[in-house]
Amino acid sequence: MEPLVSIITPSYNQGQFIEATILSVLNQTYKNIQYIIVDGGSTDNTMNVVRQYQDKIDIVIHEKDKGQSDAINKGFKLAEGQLVGWINSDDILYPECVEEIVKLYHLNNDGAVYYGSILDRIDANGNLIKQKHALISDKVYLLNHNYDVIQQGSFYSTELVKMVNYVDESIHYCMDLDLWLRLLEHGPIYAYKVKPIAGFRTWEATKTSTGTTKFLKDIKKTLLKHGASAHSKTLRKIYYYSFKSRVKNILLKYHLLSS
Repeated sequence: MEPLVSIITPSYNQGQFIEATILSVLNQTYKNIQYIIVDGGSTDNTMNVVRQYQDKIDIVIHEKDKGQSDAINKGFKLAEGQLVGWINSDDILYPECVEEIVKLYHLNNDGAVYYGSILDRIDANGNLIKQKHALISDKVYLLNHNYDVIQQGSFYSTELVKMVNYVDESIHYCMDLDLWLRLLEHGPIYAYKVKPIAGFRTWEATKTSTGTTKFLKDIKKTLLKHGASAHSKTLRKIYYYSFKSRVKNILLKYHLLSS
C-alpha cells in the first residue's frame, strides 16, 4: 500500500490566496493524502473559502493560536502519515509534487528530509518571477555554506519530527531551517532535482518581505545555536545582507525627510 502523506496548511487572513493553496493540495496526482488546515482565527474571507472545500479536507481547525509555528505544530501532532510537510496559505504545490516525493521515499526510506531542489518564486498573481536552486547535502552544508532551505514541497519523516519535538515555537521567521538542522542529526536528506514541484509566493505582506532585519537575526541565532563557525560563509552572508538592509533603511529615511 502506498504511504499516507500528511499536509498541513497554517493559515491566517490570506483569503485572497488560500483557494489556490487548497486546490494545489486537492489536485495532487498522488491521492493518499491527509490534509489538515489550521487557521488562527482569520477575520477575512478565509473560512468562507475553506468551507467550500471542507468535505474534501480531513481536518479543519479554526481557533486563535500563538502564530505560524504553533499552527504547524497543531497539524504535526494530528498527522497520521509516514511523511509530513506544510504548505503556507499563500504558496502552492504543483500537481506531481507528492507523487515525486513518494517516489524518492520509496528509493530512500531512511531519509529525514525529502525536498525539491528547484523552486519557483511567483508573484501575487501567480506569475513566475525567477527560480531558486538549492542542492543541500547535509547539516554541515546548511550551517557553514548556505542556510537557504526550500520549505515549499519539502516533506519529513513524521517519526523523526515527533522525535525532535516538532517546530520550535519560539522561532518566528526561520522555524523551517531550525527543524531541518535538528532532523538532519537523525537521517540524510534527499532531493528531487528534475523540475520545480512547488511555488513560493512573494508579495508585499509576506514575512520575508516585511521583516528582513528580524529574519536575519533569527537565522544568525539559529545557525550559532546549532554550531555554525563564526567565520562561515553563512554568517558572512548574514552580515552582508544586514549591512545592505541598514543602508537601504537609512537612504529611505533620508528620502522621506527630504521630500
